[in-house]
Amino acid sequence: MLKEKQTSFTLIIKRNNMKKLFIFVFSIFLYVQATAQDAATNNAKATGAVIAFAEATHNFGDITQGDKVDHIFKFTNTGTEPLILSNVLTTCGCTATNWPRDPIAPGKSGEITVSFNSAGKMGVQNKVVTVVSNATNSQEKVKIVTNILPKKDS
Repeated sequence: MLKEKQTSFTLIIKRNNMKKLFIFVFSIFLYVQATAQDAATNNAKATGAVIAFAEATHNFGDITQGDKVDHIFKFTNTGTEPLILSNVLTTCGCTATNWPRDPIAPGKSGEITVSFNSAGKMGVQNKVVTVVSNATNSQEKVKIVTNILPKKDS
C-alpha cells in the first residue's frame, strides 16, 4: 500500500514537471513570435512615406472676438516614398484649411494653412486638425489654441 502511494505521488510530481516544462516551452514560443512580429513591423516602417511636422501645436495667445487668424504648419516627408495628403479634417466650421494636392517627394517639404474665425466664440479654444495621408503614420494631428477676449467697445 505504501509503495502504491509513493508511485502515485511520483507520478503526480512527474505530471507537474511536465506541465511546467510545457508552459515554459510554450512561453518561449510566444516570445519568439512576438519579437518576430516587432521586427517585421519595424522593417515595414522603414519604407514608405512619413509625415513629420515642425510643430504639433500653435498658440495664438489672446485674440479679440471676431478676429480671423492664420497659421502655417510646415511638414517634411522623411520617408522613402512620395507623400500624398488625401484629406485635412477640422473639428468645426470656424476652422478652414488649405493643403497641397500634389505628391510631396521624399525629403521635400509642404505647408498646411489653418485659418480660424473667432466670431461667436469666447474663452479658450482648442481646435484639432487631422491630416489623412498615405504615410505610415497615416493620421497625424496638429492643433491651434487661442484665448478669445470680448470685443472692446469703441
